[in-house]
Amino acid sequence: MLTKRIIPCLDIKDGRTVKGVNFVELRDAGDPVALAKLYSEQGADELVFLDITATVDKRKTLVKLVMEVAKEIAIPFTVGGGITSLEDVQALLAAGADKISINSAAVNQPSLINEMAKAFGSQCVVVAIDSRRLAGIDWVHTHGGRKITTLQTKPWAKELADRGAGEILLTSMDHDGTKSGFANDLTAAISSSIPIPVIASGGAGKMEHFRDVFSQGKADAALAASIFHFKEIGIPELKSYLEEEGVFVRK
Repeated sequence: MLTKRIIPCLDIKDGRTVKGVNFVELRDAGDPVALAKLYSEQGADELVFLDITATVDKRKTLVKLVMEVAKEIAIPFTVGGGITSLEDVQALLAAGADKISINSAAVNQPSLINEMAKAFGSQCVVVAIDSRRLAGIDWVHTHGGRKITTLQTKPWAKELADRGAGEILLTSMDHDGTKSGFANDLTAAISSSIPIPVIASGGAGKMEHFRDVFSQGKADAALAASIFHFKEIGIPELKSYLEEEGVFVRK
């Protein structure tokens, strides 16, 4: 049986780690390099680095900061934000990223997913979906959650898998930062319908939420930010708890 992964997320704005609620009201959460090093040492399975305003500000991800983080960690490293071309992907891989996450670019230019998979392998391609429910329908959003699209979340996830994405990072904007639990129903619906791993994001507040997203939500990995940044839950303690609850995690 494949082990479930615990993934801290560094949301980056102006070179600092930030965290908000429902994608707004951002507050400083610390130095990304120091946090990355700490999480690697604590036993995080992977690390995600998202430059959350790169697309909105029409600029590229902070390559120098990516290099600094990569030097300090010994775990797989996913980087996203402002990526629009194979050249951007190559630059970030050269800077130390193991996987590349795209969101707005995937919506604007779906063929980029196919091109990335062909050039670098599907295992390198993570497509992020920022989803919000409106009138009972889950809609894909872009530009750091600021723009709604005409894409529904579940069919879009299936198209991403068909195009060669190796993994989906699914964030519920409705749950983000609320600490009320992950969107287990949506996560389960997508995990059950596609053949690639789904990383659940948005809503982690206590250890039980991780257990539930793995059991009820059928997620392959769970991503969180503020509970780790503000030391509300430690990664070693979380893994011990999950093991006691019968969830297979990496030691």
